[in-house]
Amino acid sequence: MIDAQGIADILIAAERERKGIAQISDEYPDIDVETAYQAQQAFVQSKLDAGETFVGWKLGLTSRNKQQAMGLAAPLYGRVTSGMLSDFDEPVRLDRFIHPRVESEIAFLLARDIEAPATVASVLAATEVVFGAVDVLDSRYESFQFTLSDVVADNASAGAFYLGPVARRPDELPDLKLIGCVVRVDGEVAMTAAGAAVMGHPAASVAWLVNQLPRGEGLRAGQLVFSGGVTAPVPVTRGGSVTFEFDGLGAIEVYGA
Repeated sequence: MIDAQGIADILIAAERERKGIAQISDEYPDIDVETAYQAQQAFVQSKLDAGETFVGWKLGLTSRNKQQAMGLAAPLYGRVTSGMLSDFDEPVRLDRFIHPRVESEIAFLLARDIEAPATVASVLAATEVVFGAVDVLDSRYESFQFTLSDVVADNASAGAFYLGPVARRPDELPDLKLIGCVVRVDGEVAMTAAGAAVMGHPAASVAWLVNQLPRGEGLRAGQLVFSGGVTAPVPVTRGGSVTFEFDGLGAIEVYGA
């Protein structure tokens, strides 16, 4: 059997060496989700020990389509550190990642703590502003193939994040579930979706997170929460660009370099 630190050590090495690995569950099929979250903590702790700071949370697999596509049945969460935040005009550096993909999200900056039981209304009331955002996914597993425990341990495939140029209070926008996003790959429209793709409402996924976190690990004022993919992920290629256009929240263009 392998313990949480042993799982984390494998993932830390894969990230450092930029080398995709086989699913850990292939060799250790009995890893449960609780142990996987402990491994996630250890994985992220290695970043904090190296001088990064904890800045918030990310949600994953928040739509039924994403769950079905990955063969999984539930959302999951990961942790975000300062080293994952990219400047608005910074490229996705392909020498930093294994096989990055990008997807659109709506990010929440919290004005105050949120306590369980949380609801859409309590999340919106505690939110200072929201942003259009981009999640750079970079699974440490070959071909993005994993079980729920695998991806939980891998910090929900967290790679990097971009915040858009526009911040708005929730009451300055139409209902967040109606906010649309257009994705253009090298200038051509590839897909469109709206905030409702995220658990029916982006704030619903934030509420789910509050209600799932263990005692003592709540959402706190000043933290960012990336609420989950509005649109499907798109691979990043050298010289290629992907643009995410959000209703009322501006546009983010990312490109591989």
